[in-house]
Amino acid sequence: MDIEREILPTDILIVGAGPAGLALAYKLAKLVEADGSVEMPEILLMDKGAHVGAHSLSGAVMDPRGLAELIPDYKELGAPLEAEVIADAMYYLNKQSAIRIPFLPKELSNEGNYIVSLNKLTAWLGEQVEACGVDIYAGLAGYDLIIKDDRVTGVQTVDMGLNKEGEPRSNFEPGSIIEAKVTVLCEGVHGSLTRRAFENIPCLREDSLPQAYLTGVKEVWQVPEGRIKAGQVYHTIGWPQPHDEYGGGWVYAMSDTMVSVGYAVGLASPDPMNDPHMKFQRLKTHPFMRAILEGGEMLHYGAKTIPDNGFYSMPKLTHDGLLLCGDSAGMLNPQKLKGIHLAIKSGIMAAETLFDCLKNDNFSADALAGYQQRFDQSWAREELYKTRNFHASFKGGLLAGLFHGATQVFCGGRGFFDHRVNKPDYKYMCKLDEYGRMTGRDLVKEKVKFDNKYTFDKLTDVYKSGTMHEEEQLPHLVIADLDICNNQCTEEYGNPCQHFCPAQVYEMVDDDSRPGKKKLQLTPSNCIHCKTCDIVDPYQVIRWVVPQGGEGPNYETM
Repeated sequence: MDIEREILPTDILIVGAGPAGLALAYKLAKLVEADGSVEMPEILLMDKGAHVGAHSLSGAVMDPRGLAELIPDYKELGAPLEAEVIADAMYYLNKQSAIRIPFLPKELSNEGNYIVSLNKLTAWLGEQVEACGVDIYAGLAGYDLIIKDDRVTGVQTVDMGLNKEGEPRSNFEPGSIIEAKVTVLCEGVHGSLTRRAFENIPCLREDSLPQAYLTGVKEVWQVPEGRIKAGQVYHTIGWPQPHDEYGGGWVYAMSDTMVSVGYAVGLASPDPMNDPHMKFQRLKTHPFMRAILEGGEMLHYGAKTIPDNGFYSMPKLTHDGLLLCGDSAGMLNPQKLKGIHLAIKSGIMAAETLFDCLKNDNFSADALAGYQQRFDQSWAREELYKTRNFHASFKGGLLAGLFHGATQVFCGGRGFFDHRVNKPDYKYMCKLDEYGRMTGRDLVKEKVKFDNKYTFDKLTDVYKSGTMHEEEQLPHLVIADLDICNNQCTEEYGNPCQHFCPAQVYEMVDDDSRPGKKKLQLTPSNCIHCKTCDIVDPYQVIRWVVPQGGEGPNYETM
């Protein structure tokens, strides 16, 4: 379809109004204001959510170091901090008991951190950005990254008003071309534009290990008084995750009666029936969790993937016309499973680099490389380098991981190995006829009986995420070859998409044209934008692209 598109020129295009993108816009505006020798550039800050914070989901314990550097008086200005951490404990679970680990090294402590709602925090940061005179374009989704002669020149926004076949309806509005001197991708985990950059600019990842991901599934609960105190933090390891797989749970007390509970499941799993949602529901049946949740009410649900392989999986941070920040650059501490402070710091460093570009009227690749140089000299790099081998420690299972993780604390992050090679997560998945032989475990698992009181099916949870998509639009989950899904994948893997998706987007239903056979049925309107399918599909035939702007989850108090 040949479409004439409006061209919108700008100086700096920021994709994503999360902590990184907002920190960048705020810091740059403040630098220009304080200097006075350069004019404020045109900044276009866009976000696919309906409002700032709508798609912000996090485990929500924040190291305040990044925010304190960005806005030193953040407390006085009313930053929404739910509670300062007052107690921190880790428990090893088996099916019926919880054993408190007696000693937590400083590296795993949350002392001095804050429990936050990332939804509220990004909304507040958005207000600070707008007070600096920078407009935020919520509901504007970037569909494609524009690359010309190996230089990133901007982004094409998504077409609105296409039907399921991709044909224009009466309300059709073509996406625009936003041309910029520099495009900064701050779009979170496994963003579609970032993926496009990696596919078309190979040098960005040529020296990086494949990223490793977890899918974190969480709920926010209102619980009776007396169960927990604001600021208490609990982490769990062990059950219900097998000992040779990576993952763990959490309970964060946002107040005396409001808790965030969740479970993060490694996607480098041999299990073709790996189901993060089911494992989380199973976790809530444990007596340790029941003692907190009993008599409470589940209020909100969400899920997202987490880039967890650390320093060695980070890409090159700059290219001609391009910067990568936050989760788009893999900036997450895998030891603490925290990235908010690192995302903010990346935005600060990007802003300082772009300020130099403005002063020198030079946005060349060499000038943008100052961002990489700043990172290499920063506390962010130091922190990430010290935790560079943490995720890789667990390649041999939980006990090996605890042992190696402990040794790394005392040797600057190295331990007994360095730069351990890994494969993309989907390559660890076993075929049905291999799983038992490789793991010694049965594929058939005990399922949780959903009681809609403590445990919930996926559709009930999706409703609690506030997810909304227009039903009649072009699907944003693109299957390259349905024949693989309906035949080869059924036989070899048993259609793992119906298990690993935490939102019941993928179902196998009876195929009327083939009696006794099933076919894949997609329900994209359920999608909560976690990207699990794009990451762990064993054939890599599923591709997540942005739906119409403003659609997807609407996270509250998350």
